[in-house]
Amino acid sequence: MANSHKNLNFRAIIYSFIASIILTGLKFIAYFQTKSYAVLTDATESIVNVVASGFALYSIYLTRQPKDQNHPYGHGKIEFFSAGFEGALIMIAGIFTLFPAIISFFKPHPIANITEGIFFIAITIVINGGLGYYLQWLGKKNNSLALVADGKHLMSDSISSLILILGLLIVKYTTIKNIDTYLSILLSFYLIKNGYQLLRKSIGGLMDESDYQTLEQLTKVLNVNRRQNWIDVHNFRVQRYGSDLHIDAHLTLPYYISLQESHEEVVSFEEVFRNNIEGEIEIFTHTDPCVPKCCSYCLITNCPVRKFQFESKIEWNPSKLGINAKHYVL
Repeated sequence: MANSHKNLNFRAIIYSFIASIILTGLKFIAYFQTKSYAVLTDATESIVNVVASGFALYSIYLTRQPKDQNHPYGHGKIEFFSAGFEGALIMIAGIFTLFPAIISFFKPHPIANITEGIFFIAITIVINGGLGYYLQWLGKKNNSLALVADGKHLMSDSISSLILILGLLIVKYTTIKNIDTYLSILLSFYLIKNGYQLLRKSIGGLMDESDYQTLEQLTKVLNVNRRQNWIDVHNFRVQRYGSDLHIDAHLTLPYYISLQESHEEVVSFEEVFRNNIEGEIEIFTHTDPCVPKCCSYCLITNCPVRKFQFESKIEWNPSKLGINAKHYVL
């Protein structure tokens, strides 16, 4: 199942790469038709689309490679680097397109062939919007940050092109001056903002920043499938490597059960995640024996060695599961 997701991701990013080349050509045709600096800003950002899609294509190709001695956790983290690279390129494009916009503010020039320019840009909006939506949907479904980043990039490109068309229509049907310059500056700051957001997310992933959404999902799965012998879960940590998930957990079990029974509980514990979470999952589970203080929240109804009376059930949540301590010392 995990390999089929990776193959689907790879095909999708190939479509994105091919489309980005075609759309960049269309936008430069629109610029040469209109001589609009706002259109030039949009077209320049599309060059970034080509480079970014090419790098995303390479990163998703790498994620399909199996684990090896040099990469025991697989190659999935390249997707964080890909998203960061794309974010940095978007920011650079936004910064550099500010200069001609500022120059045009002091030296405005007429815009020509507006109708033809709008036609070419409208084509890019339809293709970018549809492909961007699909890439985001597929990326979220298959936990591919590279796909999500490329999809967001295409969607933001589609939105900026829509704003651009509105501006060209204003120029065509009104006497408002410098609207092209204002739009170019606005689009430049829009690119810088989107690039920063992508860069921030990629850095968080490379530094193994907590993914609270994934933790909540795993906690819900754990609570729904909770068993009596799972007295406590703590030091629960999650790392995502592209679409692959790595989980570390400490599981407290009754101290009197046999090694074979303990092993069976661990297998059941790990299968809960594999059966309910899509993608490839690697789990390392450390077992701890219970102690008398665990009795106050232990759910075993017929425990033969209970020392203290049951008081209340502890509800597992991401905050409690992540602490490196048994709940009785909190």
